[in-house]
Amino acid sequence: MRLPFGAALLLAFAWAVTGCPASDRDALLAFKASLNEPYLGIFKTWTGTDCCRNWYGVSCDPTNARVADINLRGESEDPIFEKAGRSGYMTGTINPSVCRLDRLTNLILADWKGISGEIPPCITSLSSLRVLDLVGNKISGRIPPAIGDLRRVTVLNLADNEISGEIPASIVQMSSLMHLDLRDNRISGGIPADFGKLTMLSRALLGRNQLTGTIPSSIATIYRLADLDLSMNHISGWVPEELGKMRVLSTLNLDSNWLSGKLPASLLSDTGMGILNLSRNWIEGEIPDVFGASSYFMALDLSHNNLKGKIPGSLSSAKYIGHLDLSHNHLCGAIPIGEPFEHLEASSFANNDCLCGNPLRTC
Repeated sequence: MRLPFGAALLLAFAWAVTGCPASDRDALLAFKASLNEPYLGIFKTWTGTDCCRNWYGVSCDPTNARVADINLRGESEDPIFEKAGRSGYMTGTINPSVCRLDRLTNLILADWKGISGEIPPCITSLSSLRVLDLVGNKISGRIPPAIGDLRRVTVLNLADNEISGEIPASIVQMSSLMHLDLRDNRISGGIPADFGKLTMLSRALLGRNQLTGTIPSSIATIYRLADLDLSMNHISGWVPEELGKMRVLSTLNLDSNWLSGKLPASLLSDTGMGILNLSRNWIEGEIPDVFGASSYFMALDLSHNNLKGKIPGSLSSAKYIGHLDLSHNHLCGAIPIGEPFEHLEASSFANNDCLCGNPLRTC
């Protein structure tokens, strides 16, 4: 029902006078009570009855004066940091009182280095949440099993913490998720087989964990995915051929795993792939001779594998290869002549069986 103009004006005036609801203010004060920020004094601004006005990092919806955003970053160009001449440091835990802010759209408590404890399971009840960013702390425990209830979240960033346990199966229900960053934690178990249900995803960053199992082939159905990082885990099996057929995928980091089998030709012939790192695995066989005039790699790292045979001559026809590392394999034969080989150093080819030619010894 649409309010008459006069009634709407009076209602807006009432909100302007009273400020945020007492329930929101009390929830914020309980949230603050569980945190300790000793250097910048940001919580000294959290005084008075109106938490919508001049409370550092707090923003409200102007239409109803409900708290909509908590945006507290420990690394910022805000004048309060410049004046202190340091980045932020905060300890304590995330109080479940934050779940009483049922109109919250952004919860950012990032890069404070010392916030510990678990993510309150009730966080999954915040149905309006769009951004959950807790990167750069000491948060432990598991990702809440019902994380999939956050259907509107577009950014989930829990990187650089001490989170353990498995990736919840419900995560594939986060139908709006575009950016997922779980790097640098202690997450174990496998990647959900139906991970491909996250059709809106553009970045999936899961590196530097303890993940096991294989790479789900369903990932190849995420047609918006541009950046996939599964590096430094314990992932085994073959590299799915379908990954090289993803039109948008431009960065693929699978290094430092237990991957085996042959190198898919599709990964090297994909003209959209710009960064490909498969180093430190158990990949075998020959390097497919599928490069062409449209091949453009800012970085191509196949080092520390079991590759054999010759370096493909078609590499010379590539439009650009900035960094190439084929060291620590079982390659043999003459290094092709011309770009990109003219600007590469011997370390790019070191510790192979019998490579020769510039920049190594003469054949």
